[in-house]
Amino acid sequence: MIISVDDPVSKGSQRFEIFTGAGKRRDWPTEVKASIVAECFSGREGVSAVARRHGLDPSQVYGWRRDLRKQLEAEGVIIPPPKPEVATFVPAVIEPSVVTDPAPRRRRRRRATGAVVELEIDGVAVKIGQGADVGTIAAVIEALRAQR
Repeated sequence: MIISVDDPVSKGSQRFEIFTGAGKRRDWPTEVKASIVAECFSGREGVSAVARRHGLDPSQVYGWRRDLRKQLEAEGVIIPPPKPEVATFVPAVIEPSVVTDPAPRRRRRRRATGAVVELEIDGVAVKIGQGADVGTIAAVIEALRAQR
């Protein structure tokens, strides 16, 4: 059901535009199309990046690729599928940062709030607090084993 008040046909045309010049539609020479499609197959950039650089929509470039593939297949030439990129890793280099403190700060000593490691070997219990280094812990374990 059409309401006569809202019918655009009965109102008539109120505004019209006249396009002069080429507008957005461009006629690309075959050589230029081929070079743009060749850039896509180089593997250095994706289709979207190539299209953006030439002021094109990626769907246009995909269409040109499809047309070229059909044309070559009709001539008996088969384009091999692109090789997938091999994942590469960048080596990580970690350098220790040397920060020189102009004025040494005085550190407050804290009381140990609890044991970090508790060992019990043959009825002997040892609690090792925070801040003990690996050498100290290993020496305590060896001493307890030797006393058996």
